[in-house]
Amino acid sequence: MYKKSRLERVVLTLLTILAIGFFLLPVYWLLTTAFKFGREAFAIPPKWFLFDFTLRNFQTVLANSKTGHYLLNSIIVSTGATVLSLVLGVPAGYAIARSGSRVLNVASFFFLLLLMVPPVAMLIPFYLIMRDIHLLGTFAALIVLDTVFDAAFVVWMMRSYFADVPKEMEEAALVDGASHFGAFLRIALPLSVPGIVASALYVIIYSWNDFLFALMLTSPSTKTIPLGILASFSAVEINWGIMAAMCIFAIIPALIIALFLNRYFVQGITMGATKG
Repeated sequence: MYKKSRLERVVLTLLTILAIGFFLLPVYWLLTTAFKFGREAFAIPPKWFLFDFTLRNFQTVLANSKTGHYLLNSIIVSTGATVLSLVLGVPAGYAIARSGSRVLNVASFFFLLLLMVPPVAMLIPFYLIMRDIHLLGTFAALIVLDTVFDAAFVVWMMRSYFADVPKEMEEAALVDGASHFGAFLRIALPLSVPGIVASALYVIIYSWNDFLFALMLTSPSTKTIPLGILASFSAVEINWGIMAAMCIFAIIPALIIALFLNRYFVQGITMGATKG
């Protein structure tokens, strides 16, 4: 077998470190800004390492009772959109994968087409619909609109994943007396857990970071954390330290979930993207 020389390993290691450092640079800037006084956030030359350390920005954010409210609202919206997208998208993906209909498989590209539609193109029609049915400013309005895009991705993802699940196992369950729904519930679904987790993580991240829909469809009582970060901007100044501190609070929940489910996510997104 071909073995990499010591020079190749060193070069690859250095390139990897440079690539990781390049992508983590904005995160490092965010972290350092959260611990800086306002005057040092944009000092020239930038103070990357040696600066006056302060926790005042975090104290201000924690003292603001709205921060916890924004986080709770984001959790509600993300949970609702995730559950609804999986409930609609997973069975739909399974049905398309097992239908055997060429027309239905071609029609499944509609879900991919839906993902290509600019979100702003659907914002005004949905705004008017939610206003007319008196859901404007509620969690339901934001959850439903997020689900339109999220469920389309789940269908496309799970269609590819279920196509890779051996049909023979389901057929054996049918021979043993199971119904089609029973075969789906007891055979196909457990074998597709990585794909479901990968889809769920995408939905969580998309819903958690949604800004445009939340800006137009929520009320003061249903604002999410991205809108809370927007509150750092005012007509007088932009408090970069407080904004950075709020961004860290917004990142932590999604980061914990992603790290906890990382193994399933990598397996699911890889198989769903390359097979089926």
